[in-house]
Amino acid sequence: MKIRLKIWQKIIIFILGTITLVFTTIFVFVSQSSRNIIYTNALEYSNSLAKQHANQIAGWLNSDLVIARTLSNAFLEYKSLPQEKWLEHYRNMYNRVYAVNPQVDALWDSWELSNLDPKWDKPYGRQFYIIYNDNNVIKTKREIRSLTGDPPTYGSMKKAVAERIEEPYISVLQHGKMMSSLSSPLVENGKFIGLVGLDLVLSRFQDLVNNIKPYPNSFAFLLSNKGVFVAHPDTAFYKKNIVNKLPELVKEYKLLEKVQRGEEFNFTSRNKSGELFYYTFAPIIVGKTNSPWSLCLVIPKNEVMAQANTNYNVNLIAGTIGLLLLVVVLIVFTNYITRPINKMTKLLQEVATGKIDKTLNLSISTGDEIEIMSNALSASIGGINNKTEFARLIGSGSLDANLTLLSDDDILGKSLIDMRNSLIKAKEEEEKRKNEEEKVKWANEGLAIFGEILRQNNNNQSKFGDEIIKNLVWYLSAAQGGLFVINDKSEQVFELIAAFAFDRKRFLKKTFAKGEGLVGACAAEKDIIHLIEIPQEYIEITSGLGGSNPNTLLLTPLIIDDEVMGVIEITSFNQFKPHEIDLVKKLAQNIASTLHSVKINAKTAELLEKSQEQAEMMAAQEEEMRQNMEELQSTQEEASRKTFELEGFVNALNGAAFLMEYDTEGNILTVNDSYIDFLEIPRDKIIGSHHSGGLLLTDIQKISYDQFWNELRKGSIKKQTTRISIRGNEYLLLETYTPICNQMGEIIKILKIAVDVTSIAG
Repeated sequence: MKIRLKIWQKIIIFILGTITLVFTTIFVFVSQSSRNIIYTNALEYSNSLAKQHANQIAGWLNSDLVIARTLSNAFLEYKSLPQEKWLEHYRNMYNRVYAVNPQVDALWDSWELSNLDPKWDKPYGRQFYIIYNDNNVIKTKREIRSLTGDPPTYGSMKKAVAERIEEPYISVLQHGKMMSSLSSPLVENGKFIGLVGLDLVLSRFQDLVNNIKPYPNSFAFLLSNKGVFVAHPDTAFYKKNIVNKLPELVKEYKLLEKVQRGEEFNFTSRNKSGELFYYTFAPIIVGKTNSPWSLCLVIPKNEVMAQANTNYNVNLIAGTIGLLLLVVVLIVFTNYITRPINKMTKLLQEVATGKIDKTLNLSISTGDEIEIMSNALSASIGGINNKTEFARLIGSGSLDANLTLLSDDDILGKSLIDMRNSLIKAKEEEEKRKNEEEKVKWANEGLAIFGEILRQNNNNQSKFGDEIIKNLVWYLSAAQGGLFVINDKSEQVFELIAAFAFDRKRFLKKTFAKGEGLVGACAAEKDIIHLIEIPQEYIEITSGLGGSNPNTLLLTPLIIDDEVMGVIEITSFNQFKPHEIDLVKKLAQNIASTLHSVKINAKTAELLEKSQEQAEMMAAQEEEMRQNMEELQSTQEEASRKTFELEGFVNALNGAAFLMEYDTEGNILTVNDSYIDFLEIPRDKIIGSHHSGGLLLTDIQKISYDQFWNELRKGSIKKQTTRISIRGNEYLLLETYTPICNQMGEIIKILKIAVDVTSIAG
């Protein structure tokens, strides 16, 4: 369902909605940014504060370690004085140091016996001296220790050969107070010879940690290297290990590993109640020890964000008041704008119902865009009144009515004027269309009339020409006309076969060669010739009232298959119109086709007559041929009989004699099977060999041999006897050489017939 809103409602909704959206977005962004900045600054402040107090604790411990380091460096001069004086000297130093450093519970040193007594050869054993406070009484003690081996704590100090801070421990002398020891090694020429150390009471760190409270409910605690709570505001944590008290944090954030590596780190985590806390750890590096401690500051997030939440609430109240004030201003301003708009709306609603008259008028004087809108609306209504009257006049048929446009951008006015012009043009087009339809109808009727004329007169060329030219002159309302047709005997000459209303002077010239005169030119160019200025002597039409010359001449070629069959010549006193010329062109194609058919029919009749004459001649020739065929058949039968006899003779000759054919040079062409069997030589070795092959001839014999072949080439038949030896047997052959001629009488080969006469001669 579409919700309909009034303008004032839309203004309030959209403007107020937009402002509210923008304000809310900015408010949320600024508030969130402010909260984030406050939170970030608080975290940075907490990190800085943790680092500051960690440095303070590190400073305390380093100051104490300096005491041990200074004493260890000073004690290396022990050999510069006799032992008794040296002992007295460093005891005095202990007393002075102990007196000015109340945080020190005890000062002590340990010397390796192997260094003090050259006779002591064991790696353990030491001389120990200590000055300490026992119930506010300063006491000293000297004793020999580790004669059977070094205890673990001292053994680790001895092995490390480095400054150390020990893990916190409970002191019995101090009634259960937590303490730690700082030590510095005595190293001479790279060899460990003892330790100087001091014991510290760690209660002062508890006081410092208790005072670290940057935010309500925040607190701090101090961890040793191995996770012992050195100081914590909650006594339940004091002296305990973080692994046991906060195992989840140790496991999740690898807390103890980071402390032992001396890292500065932080994280956020929730306690069991779901409260979010920020933990920041700052390392405490003591001298050159490798066991850093760490100070942790824990801050509740809700305490950090308390100030940000207060600022947020104040901003929210101020923004709400501002929005309410904006609503009041918008309502007043909207009424000022919408009142004249409502007047214009009512006027437009009346216009929308179709009410257009001069009583519709609007007068608003606001001096702003609304006044401009009202004036424009009044002008628009006036323009609509004028356009309505203009449309009414056009509807009544007054196409000459005029309309004054409101401006160059008056699209409706231009459309009405275009409509009027379109109506005028449509009227003109209608008249033109009617004229074109009349022309088409006239042309179609003409084509139908001449089609019938062509159909009825396609057998006689003379009658065909008369009917065509007569009706064409009548149909075109022309003056004269003539039909020229190509001469069948000479394709370069066109003869006048039909004319209508031609003067006798015009008949003096009845033939035109191709290219001669206008008729010949029309035939040569294969295109119409339309002259509107005819020479005065070209044609003259006479009547009882006198003679006059036509004004227009039209010559049209009769073309079919690109062949000019003739030319139509028409003259008129009136100009030929385009549709009349088009009709003549179309008729020229039909006339050419019909004329072609007429000529073909005439030729067909002529050919038919000649065909009948030829048929009679062919009948006589067929009778004569039949008789010749009978004689030929008798001759063929006699030839077949002789051929059969000849084949029998050849077969008998092949069986009884040896046959061999030579070319005119004496090369063997063929040889029969009897000769091959007699010679016992393969056929392929015989074919192609020469007649003289294998013969040894003297010069005289060679002359006789050449003469023998020359006579054969001249056509002489030669006979000779030849002796040959085959497989040791001699044979006598009677050979006859006969030249063989072709149809031209030319000798083409020599036939040799040889007969074995050995038995007869023997």
